[in-house]
Amino acid sequence: MEHLAGQVALDAATQRLAEGVLAGQRRALAKAITLVENTREDRRRQAGALVSHLLPRSNTAVRLGISGTPGVGKSTFIEAFGLYLIEQGLRVAVLAIDPSSKISGGSILGDKVRMEHLARHDRAFIRPSPSAGTLGGVTRRTRETMMLCEAAGFDVILIETVGVGQSETAVADMVDFFMVLLLPNAGDEIQGIKKGIIEVADLLVINKADGDLRDAAKRARRHYANAVNLFRPKNPHWRTPVLCASGLAGEGIEAVWRTAGEHRAVLEQHGKLKALRREQRRRWFEQALEENLRERFRANQGVAAQAPALEAAISDGRLSPHHAAHYLVDLFLKNPEPGDTKDI
Repeated sequence: MEHLAGQVALDAATQRLAEGVLAGQRRALAKAITLVENTREDRRRQAGALVSHLLPRSNTAVRLGISGTPGVGKSTFIEAFGLYLIEQGLRVAVLAIDPSSKISGGSILGDKVRMEHLARHDRAFIRPSPSAGTLGGVTRRTRETMMLCEAAGFDVILIETVGVGQSETAVADMVDFFMVLLLPNAGDEIQGIKKGIIEVADLLVINKADGDLRDAAKRARRHYANAVNLFRPKNPHWRTPVLCASGLAGEGIEAVWRTAGEHRAVLEQHGKLKALRREQRRRWFEQALEENLRERFRANQGVAAQAPALEAAISDGRLSPHHAAHYLVDLFLKNPEPGDTKDI
């Protein structure tokens, strides 16, 4: 246990990569993120060593999650928001999660095109990544990527999720401040948003509140403000505000950032920020543990040999899924084929 919690030894190539990240080199940061996203076993071990080495140099940035239905204008809003933050002297990293096709497995990864002005700024870093089937609007390595950006000296990390869905709230477990963008003319505003989103959101923003939609945005704001009052807040010291903004016109951006600052001040005042970061690391560990167990379970020779026949029996209605699952877990526990951990 002691050697796991101590200084992690790096090979020469990983050491150079770590030094590049700490120096704020964009190319080194991009290579480091590519490394942690790699699924090869040797690369994953190298990535694990890199992350552990850099972890003490992270945990400093403001972490913001931004969600919203497709078409709500997330990319336009984030570009305006990011440029505003840069004007305040801050360095901004945007982790944009694109949905992966269930058929081809590919993703468009077009956020650098949609955020053209922000992408060209030397104080901004945009990293589009495929969701690759991961639920929650994030990727399997969003936490590691966020930590690497912090180690590289970025002051604000913006995580743009794939769009509101039943599992979209997972990003709220990774960030300090979670905002949801809403449309001003989406019909029945109260029905148009999931209850779970309202319960975990720290801020609701009616986007596209400009031009002919300005009055509609004001009406939507009143409706959502009433809806917020119907739910118990996740933080007893914070009632979720509802603001109007326009990413296209650049209006309301300052109020959004000011609200994020007020929320952080409330967390710090009541000793919640450190507790929140501890909880984030605990959830990170749980995710990593579940992922590791699932992969080792699937790679087990006994499980791999029996699974096809069991899946066929389940599909034909001849076997209960629970019965089959218990059988495979028992089989795995009898012959776990433990991996080699001496190089951790």
